[in-house]
Amino acid sequence: MQVTMISAAILGLLLVLLASRISALRRSGQISLGDGGNAELLLRVRSHANCTEWAPIGLILIFLAEQAVGASWYVVALAIAFVAGRLMHPLGMKPGIPGPGRILGTVLTYVTVAILALVVFAHAITRCTTCGMV
Repeated sequence: MQVTMISAAILGLLLVLLASRISALRRSGQISLGDGGNAELLLRVRSHANCTEWAPIGLILIFLAEQAVGASWYVVALAIAFVAGRLMHPLGMKPGIPGPGRILGTVLTYVTVAILALVVFAHAITRCTTCGMV
């Protein structure tokens, strides 16, 4: 469970960092709700929201994979890739064309979530006594 705990800790700190950046800009721009037409605030809000949208499913899948096979090299590698993707994504959040960090972060997130889902599914289905497979 250490892989999940380390991943969750890093992502938790990232979420606090992203949220604090929103709060700081809201204070300095005196914007209580919404983005007040401030493009930078909109980017920060979306960056935080995107991490909030993806972190839970990634962590759930990391936990389930770790429970199924332990801290194998590929579970560790997938967890590292997922967390790296979540760290890179906000770095590439710029107005206009997405930066390389955003693109690479998105790809890493999609790929690792898909692979983790397949790993979890494969381990679940091969051990499913009620579906006739063991």
